[in-house]
Amino acid sequence: MRPIHALVALPVAFVLVMPFFINQVTPFVLGMPLLLGWLAGTLVVTSIVMALIYLSDRQHRLAAGQVEGDAA
Repeated sequence: MRPIHALVALPVAFVLVMPFFINQVTPFVLGMPLLLGWLAGTLVVTSIVMALIYLSDRQHRLAAGQVEGDAA
């Protein structure tokens, strides 16, 4: 396992740990209560983290023949 794969723990921590600390209604984010805005933001962060891990994993893409510059 490469060190970049440890980034998977980041979205998990955002969803499981942080709501205990930010469970408030009064601050609004884009018209949503803070907790709902946080979870919506976490969805975006999760997609970005997974894309980074996918793009950095060249070895598995080589095995699948998906790397640019391959002579197909």
